[in-house]
Order: sequence, then C-alpha cells, then structure tokens
Amino acid sequence: MIARRTFLAASAATLAAPALISKVGAQSAFDWKQCKGQTITVNLTKTPLADNLQQHQKEFEELTGIRVLSEQMPEQQQRPKMVMELASGNPSFDVMHYSLLILKRALGVSHWLEDLRPYLANPQLTAPDYDWADMGAGAVRPTTQVDGRIDSLPLESDVWLVYYNKQILQECSLTFPKTFDEMLATARKINDPAKGIYGYVGRGMKNANVPVWTSILLGQDQETVTPDGTTLLTDTPEAIWAAEMYTTLMRECTPPGVVGFNWNECQTSFMQGKVGLWMDGVGFTAPLLDPKVSKIVDHVGFGVIPAGPKAHYVSVFPAALGIPARSHAKEAAYLYCQWATSKQMELNMVNMGGGGSPRMSTYSDPAVKNNPFGPEWLATLLESVKIARSGLPEIVPVTEFRDVFGIALTNMISGADAASELRKATEAFKPVLAASLKT
Repeated sequence: MIARRTFLAASAATLAAPALISKVGAQSAFDWKQCKGQTITVNLTKTPLADNLQQHQKEFEELTGIRVLSEQMPEQQQRPKMVMELASGNPSFDVMHYSLLILKRALGVSHWLEDLRPYLANPQLTAPDYDWADMGAGAVRPTTQVDGRIDSLPLESDVWLVYYNKQILQECSLTFPKTFDEMLATARKINDPAKGIYGYVGRGMKNANVPVWTSILLGQDQETVTPDGTTLLTDTPEAIWAAEMYTTLMRECTPPGVVGFNWNECQTSFMQGKVGLWMDGVGFTAPLLDPKVSKIVDHVGFGVIPAGPKAHYVSVFPAALGIPARSHAKEAAYLYCQWATSKQMELNMVNMGGGGSPRMSTYSDPAVKNNPFGPEWLATLLESVKIARSGLPEIVPVTEFRDVFGIALTNMISGADAASELRKATEAFKPVLAASLKT
C-alpha cells in the first residue's frame, strides 16, 4: 500500500528525472574503470534473479576492474542478517538485494541506505546510457522514501501469475479459469487424490502464505491497510471472502502436508506433473521448463491471475539494490548497482525467467520476443505488468504482519473459522501498527 505522501514525494522525484538525465547525458564518454582494484561484497537473496547477476558477474569485473564477492542466502536467513548488520553500523556487504515491500519502510526510517539522487545526477558516476527516465513510475515509487530520498535502484517487478498443467486441464475438458470462482471450480474438478492428482498447490507455511491471501484480496479492489497506512482492513467482508477462497482451495484441492509448503515445495510438486494449478511469482518459471528437473516441460501453461468479484489486479513484489550508508566502497558499489539494473541486464533477467523488468524499454526490445518460454508466457507477463498492484502493505512492521496473519491462515487450513481468525489477528496486530506509526 503506497501512502499518499509517499506517492506525492515519488511523483516529484519522477518529474525531476528529466533534469537528472539532462545532466547525465551531457557526458559523451564514461569511465567504468574509475574504481579499478577495489573489492565489493554483494549480498543476494536466493532467487533466479540472483543467478542472473552471478552468471554475468565476470562481465562486470572485466568492465570495471572491480572484484565482486557475492553470495546468495535464503530470504528467511538473509533478511535478519542484513538488518542486524545495518543496525550494528558495520555491515559486511556493500550492496544489498532486498524486497521493497518487506524492508523499505524499516530501512527508510533508520536511514541505513545511501541516498542515490546525487549519484544519479553525477555524470562522472552515471553512464549516459543508463537512462533513469526509462524506469517506470511504478518502479520508481517503491524505491522512493517519504522524504523524497531514492535509496535503492529498481531491480525487479516480481508479478504473480498462475502456472497450469495443460495436459491435466485438457484431460479434464477444462479451460483456464478467468475468475477466482472458476479457479476453485476448476481445481475441484481436477482433484483426484486416489490417483495422486491435485487441483491446486499453494504456500501454506506461516508468513509465506500471506501474499497468496493478499493476491486474492486484490480481486475485491482492496488491500490490507488504508492508503495512509494507519488503519487495518484485514477483517472486512472482502478480506474474509479472500481468506475463505484461499482456505477452501488449500483444504480441498492440495497435496498432503501443504500447510508446511513454501514456494519451493509448491514448485517441486507442480514439476512432478501431479498438480493442475499453482499461483506464485513469475521468477519461478525457468526450472519448470528444464528437462533435467521437470517432468512437465511440454505441458506448462501460463495465465494471468483470475479476476475477483469487484476488480482484476495482479500482485507485484518489487525488489531493489541498495548501498549501506556505512559502506567503505560506495562508488564501486554504485557502479555495480548501475550495471545490474542496466537495460541489457534487465533484458537478460526477463529472458531467463527471473522476473518482470522495471524498465519500460525491456518490453519493446525485439530480443524479448525471442524469450525461451514462449509467446503465452510473454503475453501473460505483459498483461500482468499492466494491472500490477502492491501485494503487501507498505508499513514498517511488515514482517510481523506476515507472521500474525500467517498464523491465522495456517489455522484456517487446519479447520479454524476464517472470520474469527482474521478478527483475532487484526486485534493482535493493531497495537503493533500503532507503535510503528510513532517512530
């Protein structure tokens, strides 16, 4: 959820972008070797997107003469490690890769990241072809803090979609569902546990399950917090409807043990050819079409998340790269961030299935039409980007939010009443949100 004042500040930053670019474009030559001999450490979230960066890392080192030490960590371990080190004032990394909807506000109020506006405006540090104006407004807003600071560069717009098994749907004489009601009906018709076939798979694990619920809630034209970020909307009739849709799918149509599933267990189940539908991020595409690990290479379909009763939106979870304010190699780190979010690297990311690009030019590049995942995948991605909307509230205690409501959703899968669980979770989280607003 983007607060109004955040939106206004971001809009002002976006409007100022041409002025920044005019300064940057004034330089005809750019010295990528200006930090030659330095070493930087890059902390990456374990994702296909991080794979893309590491696969091309040598190209950056040859371009700049900068040595890069990079590591990937699962988000559940990486996030607390980053926060703890930033709070200590002595982080071990010079570049951090993070989810904006999880950490943006916490990083913003603590001023832990470097303000990158001076870097963007400096033609000695920003190459003339970087083209900040090419970043879409929907990508710039999440990287802009309430006071106007741009403290990270947009790296990815991870839109969600529905993966489906074409063979299973065809054998059941079914077509791809256009609404959530149709999705439930489709999953029920596919579901045949006696044959080891399941209609749906989704995240059931506490915390990880919340984005599934919020994605469904967008179909009611509602998010979980009011636009000013002060009032919860988590026990409304719309929120209860979304929770009931989620838990009905999870109770009736999923493999055993789904209450403990995160995205990786969902992906594995889907790749085994025993699941009809799976809703999750576009960044999980590549393994599904890899014959070394997937049994359904020829049967993977891609569809836009279905519409709800009141609206049709797709949840998006943007990621970014930031530089700790206490880094000792800020300029070298900025060169890495600039390279990682360049037009070519964003195109590489999309074409490897690593996620959606924050750059508008990516989707008009002829090379994107030759992506290895086919025209249906590209059409789904393009349509999803057009109707993307925040998948989590933009609040400081978003991790606590996911924990509290994640427990509620887990309880629902086990049989608890959705309305009662949401009311209890809402009352439990109210004081947490109120305390965060005082900082």
